[in-house]
Amino acid sequence: MNFNKNEKSVILIVDDTPINLQVLFDFLEYYSFQVLVSEDGQSAVQMAEYALPDLILLDVLMPVIDGFETCRLLKKNPATQDIPIIFITAMSDKVDKVKGLNLGAVDYITKPLEYEEVLARVNTHLRLRNLTKKLTEQNQRLESEILERLRIEEKLRCHSDALDEWNNRYQALIQASGQILYDWHLHTNEIKYDGNVERILGYSMPEMFGGLNRWLELVHPDDRSFFNKEINRVLSTKERFHLEFRVCRKDGTYITVENNGYIFLDSTGKVARMAGFVIDITEQQAALRQHKDAEQKIREQAALLNITTDAIIVQNLINQIQFWNKGAEHLYGWMAEEVVGKNANQLFYQKQSFWQLKNIQETLVESGSWQGELYQVTKQGKEIIVASRWTLVNDDQGQAKSILIVNSDITEKKQLEAQFLRAQRMESLGTLASGIAHDLNNALTPMMMTVQLLEAKLPDENSQKWLTIMETNIKRAADLVKQVLWFSRGSVGNFKTLQVRNSILEIENIVKQTFSRAIEIHIDVPQKNLWNVFGDATQLHQVLMNLCINARDAMPHGGILKISAKNFWVDSHYARMNIDAKVGSYVMITVRDTGTGIKREIVDRIFEPFFTTKEVGKGTGLGLSTVLGIIKSHSGFVNVVSEVGKGTEFQVCLPVTQTIEADGKLAIDQNLPAGHGELILVVDDEASIREVTQTWLEQNAYKVLVASDGIDAIALYTKHQQEISVVLVDMMMPCMDGPTTINVLKKINPDIKIIGVSGLAFNHEMIKNLGNSVKTLLSKPYTSSDLLINLQMLISTK
Repeated sequence: MNFNKNEKSVILIVDDTPINLQVLFDFLEYYSFQVLVSEDGQSAVQMAEYALPDLILLDVLMPVIDGFETCRLLKKNPATQDIPIIFITAMSDKVDKVKGLNLGAVDYITKPLEYEEVLARVNTHLRLRNLTKKLTEQNQRLESEILERLRIEEKLRCHSDALDEWNNRYQALIQASGQILYDWHLHTNEIKYDGNVERILGYSMPEMFGGLNRWLELVHPDDRSFFNKEINRVLSTKERFHLEFRVCRKDGTYITVENNGYIFLDSTGKVARMAGFVIDITEQQAALRQHKDAEQKIREQAALLNITTDAIIVQNLINQIQFWNKGAEHLYGWMAEEVVGKNANQLFYQKQSFWQLKNIQETLVESGSWQGELYQVTKQGKEIIVASRWTLVNDDQGQAKSILIVNSDITEKKQLEAQFLRAQRMESLGTLASGIAHDLNNALTPMMMTVQLLEAKLPDENSQKWLTIMETNIKRAADLVKQVLWFSRGSVGNFKTLQVRNSILEIENIVKQTFSRAIEIHIDVPQKNLWNVFGDATQLHQVLMNLCINARDAMPHGGILKISAKNFWVDSHYARMNIDAKVGSYVMITVRDTGTGIKREIVDRIFEPFFTTKEVGKGTGLGLSTVLGIIKSHSGFVNVVSEVGKGTEFQVCLPVTQTIEADGKLAIDQNLPAGHGELILVVDDEASIREVTQTWLEQNAYKVLVASDGIDAIALYTKHQQEISVVLVDMMMPCMDGPTTINVLKKINPDIKIIGVSGLAFNHEMIKNLGNSVKTLLSKPYTSSDLLINLQMLISTK
């Protein structure tokens, strides 16, 4: 029997009996089939979907999923529904062949198998499948060819319509373009013209006959050599023809034209034709010459403009820079080639500064000019302030064409103005604060001493409790007044040579123990070679604490607090920029945070007393004003740099002293010393202070005389000079003030012992100017112990 052993079709055998699978596998493989096997219906469905066999031999009777269900699943799946299925069943099986065929099977083979029959049926159904596939493919190709033909026919129809439309448009464009079109045939020397020959040259088409020779007649005699040279170049190099030259119109006038020609080669590679177009560029040439003349004039003017130090800029109406002088290069840092053609707004202004430009354009349109101040940035990102003058420039027809801008840098001027105004404002507020402080101190002094008198007279527990509350609140009020004095003129302190490093390390220990752990503390202080300063350690401690507390409050969710110090030299330029700075050596202490930052519009107000941005009850508004007052009393100055969202940096600069002093303290007996009948003259314009001071001194074995002003004091001293041991003088009194009174008393008795009393910083300056006339200073409000100790010290001094 003749069987084909070259067939390479894939056959899937599905049977739950291994021996049947093995026998069929060997038989079919012998006849060169590629055979796949499966022992159950479920795996057969999966394998068929994956491998897509050409034919499936499927056993009817199988566990779990029988052959009928397997067939149904295969026919349900689009991927396997066209695969021929032949059922295999035993002769004794009761098989509903109709059911199998209805499910999609193509044939049945009964067991026991006749292998020749199996092979014949398999080959038959494989041939049928192949024929079916080929027929299907041929049908699909035929459908595709029909669709492609229909598509091509439709496309050809559309192209024909488009070609007609294009031809119409081309003719219209030729007429509208204002060009002369030509086609020169080199073999016949004929030139065919189209387009606007008559409108441009004045000649009719027949008048242009004559080929290249006729065209050369029209070329200006001086330009014919250039024309012939260009023709020869094109014919030899086979490149594009391009030349500008003059031709004669019919009316005898010459016009300038631009000729662009393109060559076409014949089959031998030689030039056969040249086609192109001629454009009348007479007007453009005239305009170009005018433009060049104008540019030359502008360049000459620009050379003059480069001499000025002001920034001179020309920009068009869409803000593109057209001119940029040397002054602009110096002011902004950009070279001309970097900015010409760029948008000026994007270069000079940050987004938050665009509001400045809102009304400038409207003003230019209405009046033709604008002037004012603008906030801008340089190439390096530095913010500057310029006095800007804008002028609208019109063309010959009166239409606006550009904007001339002249900018002068007034950054230093504005900074100095701001510092001067702030200093004036602070001076005014300081004067007001000093007056208030003086009155408050005069009121607090008798209250403090009266409480101490009552403590001695009312020993019961309740009285002592209430008096303690009163004394605490009086001291609290006194501290508040002291802060006001520090702001206003600075307050007297214990000045000595200080090592800044030690003060910063003390502050570091405090803030690390008290601040939230979410705030990182960084200290950057050199261990050696940091200069010393001359100041009050307690006051500088308060300055650093106030700044650190403000930094903490600016970082509610944590951040970085950095305290650093460095040697700093103030040169003449820096001194000009900072009204409180003087040329010389300083130590700069920097307190920097990464908090919320301070808005630009309130930076100039942060040092004002009682000004605060904190919530009600969370700040007195005296912290920074106290800082400023203390630093000014130390002959220093404070700078602040802040950016919203990034943080704030306070720079405290203190003048340097190279003197090193020993830290000696005067040991004072803590037991309040009583007097021995010494006579004390108390001079004060406040009756309550005189009365309470007199009572306290008399209770401590002193004798007392009181005077309400300087004139009264001089009269009493003149009368009791030999008995008076010490004079207690208020520095601020009507009629005759304290310094005048002291000078008169000093003339009466050069060895007089005087204690000066004041709560105002500038009075302490007055006392310093008095030299040795005043031995001791008392700041209001003072306590009875302060008074007694200072009296004892002065009396015991020879």
